[in-house]
Amino acid sequence: MDASDYISLCTEPGAEFIKEKMLESNANRLVVASCTPKTHEPVFKSVLESMNIDPSYLEFVNIREHASFVHRQDKLGAQNTAEDAIKSGVARAATLEKILVKEVDITKRALIIGGGVSGLSSGIDLADEGFEVHLVEKSPTIGGKMAMLDRTFPTDDCSI
Repeated sequence: MDASDYISLCTEPGAEFIKEKMLESNANRLVVASCTPKTHEPVFKSVLESMNIDPSYLEFVNIREHASFVHRQDKLGAQNTAEDAIKSGVARAATLEKILVKEVDITKRALIIGGGVSGLSSGIDLADEGFEVHLVEKSPTIGGKMAMLDRTFPTDDCSI
């Protein structure tokens, strides 16, 4: 097991650095302790894919939001939280298994329950995308709470 420090792993040079370190150590799992996986996880998954390693073998430990940001005024607390999270991430990585991806055909048909503004808007959007839409409303009229209003802000238009 190798732990390395690098200023910006989510860049192209950072990805190459990871690849080199993994090849040197013959690693088959990757634990990244850094910032949010929402924006950077695809970078690290692509590193694994470029090495013919299934991206399921990536464990992401978000120490930025889960340690640094939470303990801004407590550096020791941030350090302890980050260390615990990393230890947990390493332990979890050892048990990771390949996640099978199954593709299924999509039936472009949707059931929307509720004929309020959200249901109607969703139905229109889905229909515009080519879906067959079935709308179910328990009341005799559609519009939900909107139908109870006389006028709407900011245009002062009639709501019905």
